[in-house]
Amino acid sequence: MNGRVIAGRYELATLLGQGGMGQVWTAYDQRLDRRVAVKLLRPDRVAGPSAGEAADEVRRRFVRECRVTAQVDHPGLVTVHDAGDDDDDLYLVMQYVEGADLADHLAEHDPYPWPWAVAVAAQLCAVLSAVHAVPIVHRDLKPRNVMVRPDGTVTVLDLGVASVLDSDTTRLTHTGSPIGSPAYMAPEQAMGGAVGPYTDLYALGVLLHELLSGDVPFAGSTALGVLHRHLYEPPVPVRGRRPEIPEALEHLVLRLLAKDPQHRPASAQEVYEALRPLLPVHGSPAGPLDPTRPFLRPQAPWPDRAAALPPMPSAAPAPAALPRQQAPAPPARRDVAKAVDEVKRLLGEGRITQAVDILGDLLPAAAAEHGEHSPVVRILRKQYAATLMDDGQYRRALPELRRLADDRATESGPADTQALQFRYDAALCLEQLGEAAAALAEYRAVLPYYENTYVAPASVPGRAFDIRHRIGHLLLAVGDHAAGRAQLQALLYDAERTYGPHHPLPAELRRQLSHQQHVRGG
Repeated sequence: MNGRVIAGRYELATLLGQGGMGQVWTAYDQRLDRRVAVKLLRPDRVAGPSAGEAADEVRRRFVRECRVTAQVDHPGLVTVHDAGDDDDDLYLVMQYVEGADLADHLAEHDPYPWPWAVAVAAQLCAVLSAVHAVPIVHRDLKPRNVMVRPDGTVTVLDLGVASVLDSDTTRLTHTGSPIGSPAYMAPEQAMGGAVGPYTDLYALGVLLHELLSGDVPFAGSTALGVLHRHLYEPPVPVRGRRPEIPEALEHLVLRLLAKDPQHRPASAQEVYEALRPLLPVHGSPAGPLDPTRPFLRPQAPWPDRAAALPPMPSAAPAPAALPRQQAPAPPARRDVAKAVDEVKRLLGEGRITQAVDILGDLLPAAAAEHGEHSPVVRILRKQYAATLMDDGQYRRALPELRRLADDRATESGPADTQALQFRYDAALCLEQLGEAAAALAEYRAVLPYYENTYVAPASVPGRAFDIRHRIGHLLLAVGDHAAGRAQLQALLYDAERTYGPHHPLPAELRRQLSHQQHVRGG
């Protein structure tokens, strides 16, 4: 495959690594004359009885996740340059990052200085805070996915890729096993529950424990044994091995490794604030790849190449300013019907960001002209919320959905089909935002309506089963394993009675319950 040109532009050079579904290559961008990294994924290698459907789902999620990932702007994240498909492969073109991955960095500096560990964790908190605000959950934070660059800055790799291969119920694996690395996997992820920012914080705790002690907190000879220890064994405090580590740092690691997500820090920003008093404030960097350097000499150039560069010619003309592209006038007076048609066209072409912008500009003007509760505005708001969800912008979609649900319920009652759909979509947003308790409450509130066949006969039992499935995973996510398993077991019984034992839903539930049983049993 060496020398293969992807998308008529990216020439593959050196294989950096490979797994069951993909490879990572260094490549040469022939158009811009630069080195890049190319990740290739093979959806056709998804195993299982519904492999074709799963491959299509991988492709759909891949496009969406690449688009959402590209919206995250942070210097600690690898830049996404391009994405698409080439023959049977999906490709993701990323910035090539020089340096050493954190696993090699740790191996070369054993024991790892605890101020270095603090500096790495603080930089990761800044990255995770930006990622979780989108919201995206990394799902596979580990030393191999973290690079330490020559200037000491830390870069996170593979953002969104684990999400492409995973789903909220691990449907794409067809093995009942969640995506991720067992040594860094949070209990709720190991049990197949819903993931959220709290899942990445647990992985950060594992990583920090490893940097400080030299070992992950939970190891074992089998993946199931490791997952069992994550679920039921307490971590060994790091000061038992290295007494010089500050007590505050040990306490923070133990909080990050809490079994119950609600007992962990509330956010990456809270973790950063706990780390901040431990960051170095004076001294000189130890040399290249010193992760304390960004704190010791923030924004300082490294290495000192400025003196070696030739001076700029004094007679060099200033570069001509590029003409600025005129921004389109806001569509305040645009015909609503034509605007909706334009949005549909853009959506059909996959230009979702442009569609979101048009709807976002059009809504306030339409509300001012027609009234906030007019049918025109309601149609626009419904399309806007649906487009935001399709674009992965759940935080912006949530208030729109809540407004739609309240208006509809006021007019037609809480059992109205549209009102329930809006509330269900709002619960989906909460789930994606990592607000598991709020999502649980919303799902539980709407479930009785879907279980009442006189209220929503067209949605029963499919929607009711879907909600019960999500409730089970959210219970696992918040650490209530007994209730989560009981929920899934009851759903399995009802699904088998309704669909038969060979339907995909009962089969999936059996896989998940079997996996959880194996994990609990070690």
